[in-house]
Amino acid sequence: MLHLQGAQTASILHVNEHCVQQREDVLAAEEPLEIRLHWEENGKPQRQTVSITMRTPGHDLELAVGFLYTENILQGPHQIRNVQHCGPAASAANVVRVTLQPNVKANVESLKRHFYTSSSCGICGKASLEAVQICSSRPPLQQHFQIKPDLIYSLSNRLAKQQELFLRTGGLHASTLFDLEGNLLCLREDVGRHNALDKLVGASLSQLPLSTNILLLSGRASFELIQKAFMASIPMVAAVGAPSSLAVQLAEQMGITLLGFVREHRFNIYSHSQRIQLAERNKRELS
Repeated sequence: MLHLQGAQTASILHVNEHCVQQREDVLAAEEPLEIRLHWEENGKPQRQTVSITMRTPGHDLELAVGFLYTENILQGPHQIRNVQHCGPAASAANVVRVTLQPNVKANVESLKRHFYTSSSCGICGKASLEAVQICSSRPPLQQHFQIKPDLIYSLSNRLAKQQELFLRTGGLHASTLFDLEGNLLCLREDVGRHNALDKLVGASLSQLPLSTNILLLSGRASFELIQKAFMASIPMVAAVGAPSSLAVQLAEQMGITLLGFVREHRFNIYSHSQRIQLAERNKRELS
């Protein structure tokens, strides 16, 4: 099996109604990543594994710091001393060490939970009620702007042109950050939709809060993705797929404009429609 950047190739048998052929197929790479947090407490070094996540290798350092931020363990890049893979050995490529500044104390309450994250489900065993409480401790987003529907229509096409690994494998999710003019600022891919968003937030950590940006998700919008978007202060989330009921409830509560089924000429608005500039005739049809 050959390794590509973020992908692997495998020899397969391709079957159709006419013949059976041996081919090379490109697969999305999936490997475990352990995130370790190091800090000092009362002059004594402390260490704890905070997550073991199944992810697509690449942008691991961004994934680590983005995860720590969106899970409310850290409050910003100023708390981090350095981030690095643990060593030169091959196994160390799957371990990231995040060391805090000497005067920073880790959020021990958050660290009491040991995270195991699969590539599909997010954080297993993490209570949604606890995540709601994290969000509820912050005020809802209040950003005032309006986006024309034509810009929203164009986002999925812009994503498709840039999603390189998905085009090769067909098995990756993407999180993409746009500005209010529709310019693509950052794109990250991963087998886990939550990992893709954590990588994106980690890559944008020095620009937080992301209060004048649009987040485009390549698949469905789950509760956990809305929570992570809120932690990064992203006021508009557009998903190519459907949102869940809890995602809609959280978006409404937290002041996020949530769009679903974003296609070339249509989309649904699930919450806070005031940020979409609707034509007067559309407004009359709604009244």
